[in-house]
Amino acid sequence: MIAAGVGMSTANTHYYLVSFQAVGIVRQDETGCYALGPYALKLGMAAIEQFDVFTTARPIMADLANTIGQTIFLGVWGNRGPTIIYRVEAGGPRPILELRVGRVLPGFRSALGRNFLAHLPRELSEGYIVQALADENARSIQNKDDTPSNRDGLEEMLAAIRKAGVSRCRDALLANFTSLSAPIFDQTGFMIAAITLMGPTGSIDDSLNGPIAEALRVRAREVSQSAGWEQ
Repeated sequence: MIAAGVGMSTANTHYYLVSFQAVGIVRQDETGCYALGPYALKLGMAAIEQFDVFTTARPIMADLANTIGQTIFLGVWGNRGPTIIYRVEAGGPRPILELRVGRVLPGFRSALGRNFLAHLPRELSEGYIVQALADENARSIQNKDDTPSNRDGLEEMLAAIRKAGVSRCRDALLANFTSLSAPIFDQTGFMIAAITLMGPTGSIDDSLNGPIAEALRVRAREVSQSAGWEQ
């Protein structure tokens, strides 16, 4: 079966497998089947440890910005919440100054924050959620957007984000602006970053099943796969 798969003769395939076993690239179990050997596993772990989400995401973000024509930024979960660490401008009429590198965004009122809250383990996010819910209830002016103000509304929103594979936030962070965010996972399935797009409401298709949302999902998935994640 292996010989047929690689297009080689049985004799040559056996020769290579014996050589690979000698250096630990493959191993043969008691059933006669082959699997990755200890050296191959060490190589894989070394590649994972060297993975740099920033370096991997930059060219993908540049391509997205040029294709879609809107600001793209990379965010992580920092010690104060969702934080912008890189951005790419698309040459629009004006840069979105509110999305400067280093800015910490609100968890409930940004697509980046909603994305992280939907995917982070609850033991890491619960304290943040409790405080954010209290802040929303204490707001003197309630904006007419979809920001949840109670636990049931929050859980419904987060479940919808996980199902869609992308989060959306309209008018809650900046008036008349909409944003979409797609998660990036590491090899364990832990969310380590997100690629997020923002632009004026009405100038982009921000539907969750539209071409822009799908482009974000696909490109974020590419970065995740580079980190060793398998869906």
